[in-house]
Amino acid sequence: MQTGKIRRRKLYHEVADRLLAEIHAGNHSPGSLLPSERALQETFGIGRPAIREALHSLESMGVISIRHGEGARVQALTAGSVIAQIADIAHFLISSTPRMLDHLKRARLAFEVAMVRDAATLATDSDIERLRIALEAQAAADAADFSRADTAFHLAIAAISRNPIYHGLCEVMFDLLKRFYLIRKPAVAARRKTLAEHRLVFERIAARDAEGAANAMNAHLERAQEHYAYRAERRAQH
Repeated sequence: MQTGKIRRRKLYHEVADRLLAEIHAGNHSPGSLLPSERALQETFGIGRPAIREALHSLESMGVISIRHGEGARVQALTAGSVIAQIADIAHFLISSTPRMLDHLKRARLAFEVAMVRDAATLATDSDIERLRIALEAQAAADAADFSRADTAFHLAIAAISRNPIYHGLCEVMFDLLKRFYLIRKPAVAARRKTLAEHRLVFERIAARDAEGAANAMNAHLERAQEHYAYRAERRAQH
């Protein structure tokens, strides 16, 4: 038998859990309004402060949205919206613990290699055409737009993978890395190198060569991620 103190939960935790269970059970469908604060007070037999804390807790999870004068509305959750909830927390974590940026880069490498392997396996002719257009757009981009076009190319691969988790992670990952990316306008040589690597990834996906695509993406990210560094390191150099 395990021993130890039993933690007492705050009242609003219980209310939040009850409301979350009702939403999961389908009692409140996406887009519908939850009962008013007064109605929830009567239902649970508790005061308004606990009800409000419970609602704000659900809002911070992305489960509901709260608008003044309207009330609490149930949100339609997607993989992207759920994953996006971690972006600000992850940014704070990396800001306070610079070493986490290295972990972020390694995590990105692992999931993008898996992502491109799936994309090469699942790609249709129309997928290949859309990816070709994304690659051509990057080739035509100037220094100011190159990073945006780079992101679009990787997101196009995420779309081909048919995995919304990959797509959501890709969006969040690029958002986080851009906040710490030191080279805003890559030099001509760096842009050419990136394009050459992207072309190889594209060719392997177009050939439906899953392992070749994975190897090409791995080599690309291993090289490209050398350019990511924590901003504080650059400040320390000046």
